Amino acid sequence: MNRRKVGSIPAKADIEKQKKFIDEQIEPRLQEAKENKRAVYFVDAAHFVLAPFLGFLWCFARIFIKAAPGRQRFNVLGALNAITHQLITVTNDSYINAQSVCELLQKIAEQHFNIPITLILDNARYQRCRLVEEFAKR
Repeated sequence: MNRRKVGSIPAKADIEKQKKFIDEQIEPRLQEAKENKRAVYFVDAAHFVLAPFLGFLWCFARIFIKAAPGRQRFNVLGALNAITHQLITVTNDSYINAQSVCELLQKIAEQHFNIPITLILDNARYQRCRLVEEFAKR
């Protein structure tokens, strides 16, 4: 069985590059945020399935719950302020896409129109497309 330790770094990650990035890019921006000179947000999406789902269950026999067929989801694209822990969200029941990201960027910009904003994102394709990049520049 292949098990990773909790908090372990994925095999492809370069630990030294990550530490350098945190020390040289993230930490200075977080310090500015503590001084109210910048806003820093961590951004990610979550997709909730609208059906019964047993995450963990201890039993000797599997138990299945009958549910209506389909793939209904509730999507949340959220930005968490690193200092105040304020949460800004965009939700829908279709898909998180580039337009969703632009909507979130607009909401964040409305909160911080007079200071620089740093967003820490994962590498989702819809977050780094031309539409989002052009919107972010504005």
